[in-house]
Amino acid sequence: MKCPIAISVFLAVAAMSGHGHAADPRYPDWPCTQAKVPEISVAAVWAGPPLDDVSGKWKDDAKVSALVAKLAARRTPLEEAQKAITEYLNSAADKTASGKLLFAGLFESLNAQRSQVMNGLERVTRKQREAADKIRTDTLALQALQGETPPNQAKIDELSNQLVWQTRIFEDRRNVIKFVCEVPTTIDQRLFALARTIQQEIE
Repeated sequence: MKCPIAISVFLAVAAMSGHGHAADPRYPDWPCTQAKVPEISVAAVWAGPPLDDVSGKWKDDAKVSALVAKLAARRTPLEEAQKAITEYLNSAADKTASGKLLFAGLFESLNAQRSQVMNGLERVTRKQREAADKIRTDTLALQALQGETPPNQAKIDELSNQLVWQTRIFEDRRNVIKFVCEVPTTIDQRLFALARTIQQEIE
């Protein structure tokens, strides 16, 4: 007779590993239901003046660099970030030039944040795939132990406990993935909102 844990663990892994089947074959490790967009395009979030003349220059301005770091941090509330943009640009000698520098810095920083988050999600997905394979293998080993006569109860108990622990870690990671899948969209929305604030100030 098979131990209930062997069956329940096997079924749990079968259900939980469903996220590993990527909807887009170009990104086999992408675990989210949201489509993977590797980078935000400037055109998607910026309708202001051309940025060709400020590309890469925002890092040379210490004040802009410090403000970009503050505005890009998700711990900074959006309203506070928008207020900081307004205050900075109202005090700038050249609003348009300062606004363009500020947006260029935000665009680069938030795109980098997105890439870091998405790369992390794909790393965790690969770990999940390996973990699912290990749980399946151990489940089959447990079933084999249970079929022995006489059964080695000490080994059965040890492997059963190991499977419970492995499954718990798998489930915890799955929940983290669900949460983190929302982060790239949150970053997109933040960049769009901050870009709009900058554009309104320099129009």
